[in-house]
Amino acid sequence: MATDSDLIRAMQAGLPLCPEPYAEIAARLDIDELELHRRVNQLMSTGTIRRIGLVPNHYKIGYRFNAMTVWALNDEDVDEVGELFGRQTSVSHCYKRPTYPPSWPYNLFAMVHGRTLDEVNQKVESLKGLVGERCKSTEVLFSEKILKKTGLRLNSGRTENA
Repeated sequence: MATDSDLIRAMQAGLPLCPEPYAEIAARLDIDELELHRRVNQLMSTGTIRRIGLVPNHYKIGYRFNAMTVWALNDEDVDEVGELFGRQTSVSHCYKRPTYPPSWPYNLFAMVHGRTLDEVNQKVESLKGLVGERCKSTEVLFSEKILKKTGLRLNSGRTENA
């Protein structure tokens, strides 16, 4: 019988691109599809698996311009502005980070993508309008290349942070 580690290894590189990806994984593991779903739900309820999500390659779907916007906010404003940014369709992900004064005062990061440089700049201006005077300073850091986007990987009985 497949172990939970076998199940995680079978899913960690992504679901198969087919009409019934869970049925295909279950068949590979020689378990019933309902059992696969039961075990995935159990792993999620215990926090062993936090989420199953799509990780698109922005370049391949036409978003050639990507920028991490960084914002220096008062500590009491970070959560509220982060939630506001997180609700914007222009922001793919947003998170709070520690500051390193005086060289790095930025405590909120928000990623935006666009098909053109102008589109990204318009999205950044829109975010600036939302945050208003709560922002002490901001920078826009454009991506120069795609880095490998993966989380923790199980491999041959040991873990790797890829």
